[in-house]
Amino acid sequence: MKIAVEGCMHGDLDKVYATLKRLEEAESTKIDLLLCCGDFQAVRNEEDLKSLNVPPKYRHMNSFWKYYSGQVKAPYPTIFIGGNHEASNYLWELYYGGWAAPNIYFLGFSGVIKFGNIRIGGLSGIYKSKDYYLGHHERPPYDDNNIRSVYHVRQYDVLKLMHVVEPIDIFLSHDWPLGITDYGNWEKLVQQKPYFKEEVRLRTLGSKPAAELLDKLKPPYWFSAHLHCRFPAIIQHGENGPITKFLALDKCLPGRRFLQIIEMESDPGPPEIQYDEEWLAITRKFNNIFHLSREYLRLRTDHLDNHDSRDWVKNKLNVRGAKPFEFSQTVPSFDPNKPCSAVPSGHHRNPQTESFLQFLELPYLLDITDELSTPKRISEFSSPLVIHSQKHLDGEEDDDDAHGDDVDELEELAAYVNHTQ
Repeated sequence: MKIAVEGCMHGDLDKVYATLKRLEEAESTKIDLLLCCGDFQAVRNEEDLKSLNVPPKYRHMNSFWKYYSGQVKAPYPTIFIGGNHEASNYLWELYYGGWAAPNIYFLGFSGVIKFGNIRIGGLSGIYKSKDYYLGHHERPPYDDNNIRSVYHVRQYDVLKLMHVVEPIDIFLSHDWPLGITDYGNWEKLVQQKPYFKEEVRLRTLGSKPAAELLDKLKPPYWFSAHLHCRFPAIIQHGENGPITKFLALDKCLPGRRFLQIIEMESDPGPPEIQYDEEWLAITRKFNNIFHLSREYLRLRTDHLDNHDSRDWVKNKLNVRGAKPFEFSQTVPSFDPNKPCSAVPSGHHRNPQTESFLQFLELPYLLDITDELSTPKRISEFSSPLVIHSQKHLDGEEDDDDAHGDDVDELEELAAYVNHTQ
């Protein structure tokens, strides 16, 4: 099986798919799957642009709306995670994962999915320490603060991934695991990106939770994006332990190294995206402590036994099958031939998500507000996961990502400085 991996999509689906078509023709090969490492920008209409945290000059419809509307269909099965430049209102509808468009699957804020016999895991967003122990309190329409915090990684989503026991073949994260530069040519990296030099020197470049997941999951392949450059690394997990091949990829621009093709063994037969049994069991087990408030809550990392959920999920899948629920539109698509029409703002319940939760016999919580007490629900949940609660201090310093959210702005600043010198 040949799998294409792409860095930051930035809404340029047409360009990426066209590049893959040219590659197939030039090398007489067939691509079976496309993976995207974030900044996918699944923008359906003008209202979605309001939840995209980018400067106004970067707010463009691009091409995703054509795939959402059904005007065109993705020529390859596509799986993506979220980054820090997303239509966050739409991805929140699909928090647990689901079809963003026909043949285009969002892996969720964290998730594991199967493509044939290949297990693909992923973590959306970027890490910021000040928001890590908060709940998912942000709701559309977003203000100037939570349009940024909505895509910050939360401990709850990482903890679910830390409970994955069965081997992961490929893992996707938007930002890089902390310390990954120790395993590659960091000197070459800082020559290309000198504004990362201090973070590399201080070993603060990257995501601490991603590094913990790398150490726990030890997948053969790990792909990232975010910093708009190509960076390979090889991680040896202990003496004579397994090896992870890490690769960060660039954004989709001419002359940039934004694509990589890997080949993996797979079972015969047509591959398709299917739910992962272990992940569904983890999702079901952890939903009772779904953290949705602004309160600072730190969960212990004790392993939570989910054998009862696993057996329950297995029986359900045996009856229904493992294919995800079908795609359905929740809001009108952009139409370039018509004036901008009013689209209701706020949260829209996605039928896929509702069907998914009904299948797992779980309540719908994505439209819950901060006033409804997440801590109360957690206190009623009997588990070995002891919850430590502290009052979150607004304005807490965040020194984990000195370059901030927007790498594009850093690149523009660096280009300006070089031009004026």
